[in-house]
Amino acid sequence: MRMWEIQQPATRMEAHFGDRVVPCFAERPHSVYTMFRQAVESNPDGEAVICGERRLSWRDLHAQAMAVAGGLAQRGVVKGERIALLLGNDIEFVVTTLAAAALGAIVVPLSIREQKPGITYILNQCTAAVIVYDAALADRLPAAVDVAHLRLRVCVGDDTGTNAFGALLATPALAEAVEVHEEEVAAILYTSGTTGRPKGAMLTHVNIVHSTMHYESTMALTSADRGAAVVPLSHVTGLVGLLMVMVRTAGTLLVAPAFRAADFLPFAERERMSFTIMVPAMYNLCLLQDDFGRRDLSAWRVGAYGGAPMPTATIDALARQLPGLVLMNAYGATETTSPSTLMPPGQTDGHRDSVGRTVQCGHILIMDDAGREVPRDETGEIWIGGPMIVKGYWDNPSATAENFTGGYWHSGDIGSMDADGYLHVFDRRKDMLNRGGYKIYSVEVENVLCQHPAVLEAAVVGKPCPVLGERVHVFVALKEGQGVAQDELIAFCAERLADYKVPESVTLRTEPLPRNANGKLLKRDLREQLLAEPKATT
Repeated sequence: MRMWEIQQPATRMEAHFGDRVVPCFAERPHSVYTMFRQAVESNPDGEAVICGERRLSWRDLHAQAMAVAGGLAQRGVVKGERIALLLGNDIEFVVTTLAAAALGAIVVPLSIREQKPGITYILNQCTAAVIVYDAALADRLPAAVDVAHLRLRVCVGDDTGTNAFGALLATPALAEAVEVHEEEVAAILYTSGTTGRPKGAMLTHVNIVHSTMHYESTMALTSADRGAAVVPLSHVTGLVGLLMVMVRTAGTLLVAPAFRAADFLPFAERERMSFTIMVPAMYNLCLLQDDFGRRDLSAWRVGAYGGAPMPTATIDALARQLPGLVLMNAYGATETTSPSTLMPPGQTDGHRDSVGRTVQCGHILIMDDAGREVPRDETGEIWIGGPMIVKGYWDNPSATAENFTGGYWHSGDIGSMDADGYLHVFDRRKDMLNRGGYKIYSVEVENVLCQHPAVLEAAVVGKPCPVLGERVHVFVALKEGQGVAQDELIAFCAERLADYKVPESVTLRTEPLPRNANGKLLKRDLREQLLAEPKATT
């Protein structure tokens, strides 16, 4: 494995967005397109993106992006307009995203799992002028009368018609990229919408540049790295943590249409993947593959993860199978443009219950319910600040005012900062249980359950109780071919947890736990399922 040579870039204090003074990297690209151009100039013949049998060098990728930008400009698209993408993980997503950057337009990625009502809402909320869509998803597009602002529909996969993607590629290239200010919006990413309507987080150029540089310096990424995108490129992790990071480093983006453990391992071996970012459940599924130990994964040096804690049993299993792999927790959100903390290399084993340390230009406060900062090791809500925090939500000043204070985003997560600067995340504020006055953090119980050999993943929710307020209920997804009794799991927890934290009822299931398009566990769905059941089942 390459020696870790982490060099933290120099920083300086700067004022941004009118409400924050934050440390920023002193030497940095001023826009997404500037990063792209630098990659082309530094590594023109290097592989930029690989998807199936298709491979593009940085020179070729730039030529295609500028052609698409030229085609869009020819059709009247101008700086600041919104270009929606209803595309899966493919080269056209990458090309169009970078074409938008060259035009100074704003890219709005949509999940391919979104249905027509959600697509209609987002297109109207951001007043998109263009949508680039996969022909296989055409039936999800709203009628013209329902999206008055939408002027142009570009189809990928059907090259008939003047507005087909192929027609854009055949257009003379945009002669020169449009100038943008780094505080202008580069992308709008809509939050998962687990409660209420999704909100459009405005990712600016300065947000994206700082996040890519945080990844680059902490993970020691270079043009030799090959990053696998198996999470959706429409999500902040795929868009920023993988696509934009490869643009920043002039490395190679390995694009997989979707994650299947049986396909991922040969893909990673064949393409000599050196790093990726996945949710812990994906690592678990890889470990369950019979051929895991036989694959040559020696090039894989960084395994980042986020979206959920990594069970200690998974950390141990990966260490046995891949002793050269450095696991790094990356804690963040759409509103933080991906990472707000990263686990320093080599520190995961010694800080298993932590999500890492604050990124170089970031700042984290732990706040009580009255909005006062609490001392180290005390618990409160995590507020996150820095140049990577988005400027707010698109056309939603009330939600912006509710969720941001002085440049800090209120995460809704409960945690603490220890004396060594490591952040510990205990629970979502709304997911913390209160059993007769005792506070229970679900992650602690879930981590214990995941140590059981039959358990693939677990999710703790509160079961309403007229006496105690809530009792501990757990949903458990079992590994294939495994069986276990409810009483055995309860006894397993009783040996490892305080009595008030031990689950009192269990729902066993053979299918995975429900997750949204971004891989986040949907505890809301589990609560609804629990309330619909007459009693917990085994």
